Amino acid sequence: MTWSIALLALLFVGAGVLHFVMPRPYERIVPVWLPNAALLVKLSGVAEILGGLGLLIPVTRRAAGWGLILLLISVFPANVEMLRLARTTHATRLWQAGLWLRLPLQAVLIWWVWRSAARISAGA
Repeated sequence: MTWSIALLALLFVGAGVLHFVMPRPYERIVPVWLPNAALLVKLSGVAEILGGLGLLIPVTRRAAGWGLILLLISVFPANVEMLRLARTTHATRLWQAGLWLRLPLQAVLIWWVWRSAARISAGA
């Protein structure tokens, strides 16, 4: 296992656990057009935990990588919503700038997962 896989696994498992430890911040950024924010936060938390753990097992690594890529794409509207809320509540410029930077960072994270896990063969 590479340091990249281990770091990704830690990142996703940690983020997934936070969905259960402190769900309110996640629920607030679920776009209003999506139903049942609390359930969606729990489901995405489970997906992050399972995906992160799946990265650690060579036979499931590729599937976990593709699952995490799909998850990252599906939660992108929440990142946009977080920025929208920051702008409407007049959050600091620094916070808003960080949220703007976070949007393209999602593509970097997708690339990292793809490079580290999704593109490799299942036995690697």
